[in-house]
This record gives sequence, structure tokens and C-alpha cells, in this order.
Amino acid sequence: MALGGGGGSSESLLPPEEPVGMEGDGEGAREPPFLLRALRIATVVTLYWFTSITMVFLNKYLLGSPSLGLDAPLFVTFFQCLVTVLLCKALSLLAGLCPRGCLDFPSIRLDLKVSRSVLPLSVVFIGMITFNNLCLKYVGVAFYNVGRSLTTVFNVMLSYLLLKQTTSLPALLACGAIIGGFWLGIDQEGAEGTLSWSGIIFGILASLCVSLNAIYTKKVLPAVDGSIWRLTFYNNLNACVLFLPLILLSNDYYTIYHFEKLGSSSFWGMMTLSGVFGFAIGYVTGLQIKFTSPLTHNVSGTAKACAQTVLAVCYYEETKSFLWWTSNMMVLGGSFAYTWVKGVEMKKVQAETPPKANEKNDAGV
Repeated sequence: MALGGGGGSSESLLPPEEPVGMEGDGEGAREPPFLLRALRIATVVTLYWFTSITMVFLNKYLLGSPSLGLDAPLFVTFFQCLVTVLLCKALSLLAGLCPRGCLDFPSIRLDLKVSRSVLPLSVVFIGMITFNNLCLKYVGVAFYNVGRSLTTVFNVMLSYLLLKQTTSLPALLACGAIIGGFWLGIDQEGAEGTLSWSGIIFGILASLCVSLNAIYTKKVLPAVDGSIWRLTFYNNLNACVLFLPLILLSNDYYTIYHFEKLGSSSFWGMMTLSGVFGFAIGYVTGLQIKFTSPLTHNVSGTAKACAQTVLAVCYYEETKSFLWWTSNMMVLGGSFAYTWVKGVEMKKVQAETPPKANEKNDAGV
């Protein structure tokens, strides 16, 4: 999820700050036994996979289930943002009441000046979570990963256009594999009669907004003292306010007003649960990065997408062609290759970085 729940299915682009309730490792902390570390990493990765996959299937039910019959994607997204805002405020209040060190969550209070500073990011954030949900509404869960797979490609394009950063040939080849898999997937969805051009367009727009969200996040973080959780609060609060006129102007207001299950406790339970999972994905993403690394997190995310696709095909009892599976493997393989190439390049840059001026060499100079 990109910063802060909101019910979208894209995950954090920046390593969050220390997760709630997690203590810093400390320089003098003793290294736990290997078995304990392995068990802890396995637990965190499993929790991340469970939360992320469950959130996608839950959102698919709310957005496009014939049994539910709800056609109000903007309202669903608005409610998930509202749940995130309430959870952030509740955890902030709880942290203030608990003994120091028991619950690590920043103090949050409404500051209109900060809210205005975050507003440009919030506009991009709304586009990201809305287009994510609209893509999921119109395409199947099995194709969802391919439908919004161009985030990496847009990252490369925007890095060059906005930041003038060039990309190495191996990374560009990995992007080429992603694009090839994306177009092959579209071709195969069309051949099977399940292609939704609306879903494809929303997936492309979602991918673009995810990339823009990462860029704007870096610009806006100083306004919230570098706190990801404060940014989550303001982002979702602004989104709630901005969603209200959109809901009133769209067909969602009429749909919700006449929705036959509006008084159903099970419906509101599912809505609330989706909001909780939207918030939780930011937390478990932070845990996975903390106990592994950003590179391992990206690899885990790629493997999770593969497992999610297989689960969706089995759950919905779908039959897919060899070329359809090939398109998924091209996207996943390209994403993994790009992650690996960038990881190697980052290590190389770090190894070549000269020592700081205030550090003495071996001779003591």
C-alpha cells in the first residue's frame, strides 16, 4: 500500500518509520540465535503475504462481487480512508495513555497548515487508490498484477523526465520484459474474452500515480517531520474531504442511498475489515523491511504476486492458456530482475563511496 491504507492494493514505496510497538535494535543489542531470527523472518513474511493477499480478495468482493451488488467504488475507497484516519488517531491517543516505550506511535493532532502542505500529495494519493480499486473492479484478481504492472516502467520514465536520472541497460531490459508481459497479457485476456479496456486504462493510471506518489512523498515528508504515520493521517484525512464532493457528483451517492444491504451489519463489518487491512498493510510492510531489507521486501512482494495469481485462478476455478501464464512470468521475472539489478547497483555505489572527511584513515591522518 502506498502510504497509508486507503484500501488500495499498492504497497509502501518508502520504508516506513519504526513500526508501532517495535523497539529500536540498538548498537549494543545482542544478535538473537539463527533459529529465532529465521522463525521471526518467516513469521513476518507470512503475515505480510496474508495481509496483502486477503486485502486484494476482500476489495474485489466489495468492488465487484455479483452477490453483493454494490457499484460504488468511490464510497468504498472513502470509507477505507476514514477507517485509516480513525485508527491513526486512536493509536496516537492510546500511545499517550500507555507507559513510555509500551506503544511507539507519534502524537497526532490536526494542523491545517500541515494539511495544506500535504494536499498536492493527497491529490495524487486519491488518484492512486481510486484507480487501483477501479482496476480491481474491472479485471480479475488473477490479472490484477499484470494490469497494474507498469509502475516500474513509470519509475524509470519519471526519474529521467523529472530528476534527469539515467537507467542502466540491464534495468531497461528488465523493463522491456515487463512491458512485453503486459501486452501479451492483454492479448491473452482478449483471446479468452475477459479483457476489460476500462480495467487496463485504470491499471495504467494507477501505475502512473504510484510512481508520482513516491516522488511527492519525498517532497512532503519534511512537512510532517519525516513521520510516515503522520503523513498517513493527513493523506487519508485530506482524501476523505476531497472524496465527499466526488461521491455527491458521481452515481455512488444514489447507489448507496438505494443499496438494499445498507443496514446490514455484515456489510459494514466487511467494509470496516477492509479498512483495517488497508491500514495494516503499511504496518506489516514496515515489519518486513525491518527484519529483512528493502531488497528482500521487493523480492517477497514479487513472489507474493505470483502466489496471489495462482490462488485467484484456483479460487475462481479459471482455466488459463500457456501464453497467459507466460505473460505473468514475464512481468514477475522482469520485476524481479529489475529489483536485483538495482540492488547490485546500489551496493556498488555504496562500495565506491569515499570515506567521510572527518573519518581518519588507518595511518591516523
